[in-house]
Parts: sequence; C-alpha cells; structure tokens
Amino acid sequence: QLQLVESGGGLVQPGGSLRLSCAASGFTLAYYGIGWFRQAPGKEREGVSCISTSGSTNYTDSVKGRFTISRDNAKSTVYLQMNSLKPEDTAVYYCAAVPRVSTVRVMCPAKNSYSFWGQGTQVTVSS
Repeated sequence: QLQLVESGGGLVQPGGSLRLSCAASGFTLAYYGIGWFRQAPGKEREGVSCISTSGSTNYTDSVKGRFTISRDNAKSTVYLQMNSLKPEDTAVYYCAAVPRVSTVRVMCPAKNSYSFWGQGTQVTVSS
C-alpha cells in the first residue's frame, strides 16, 4: 500500500522552529519527487516547497530563507525544517509524491501532478 505519513506538527510560538517529517512506505522514495503543501482555514491548498529525485529544491517566496526541505532516501523520509515561524504559517501541512521528477530548479510540479498525498499534520504558530 502506497502511503505517506506526516509528523512533527504542533503548537509553537512566533520565531520558533519545527521539523516536519514525511515518511514513505510501499514504494521506493528515491524514484519520486516530494512536495510540501499547506492549507489554512478558508484558503486553498498552496505549495510550500518541493524536492526532486536528484535533490534540487524550490520554495514559495514566503518561506524562502526560513524553510529547508531535505530527503533521506535510506530512511524513506523527507523533512521540512521550519525556522522563524510566523502566525501566517499556521495551517495543515501535507506532503505528496510525484514520480520521476529529476529537477525542480525552475518550479515545483503543479498540484494536480502529484500521485498521492498524506493525511496532514497541524502546525499552529501562536503566542
């Protein structure tokens, strides 16, 4: 069964940090690009970051310099390190997999390109 499971969300104060994990099972992570998305209440799901099979990365402008995406294929896990968190980062964060993406230097794959999704993890930034 192809599965992605997010973890690491929680409540953090503004300026704090969290590291999200996206654990893959039932398939070989190395053959897939991974995207992180988020959805705040009343808003559309938006792309946050992505990483290709070769390790190239891309970020939406609002998180550049604060978030870092990385992958450990041996552990079948992709991470999203989030620093300097802001209240506007509050959302449910999802990871998703897209096959055979060798580079994302220009842009992340479109949302409808992703084959399957995790269930999400809540991130709340509040004092």
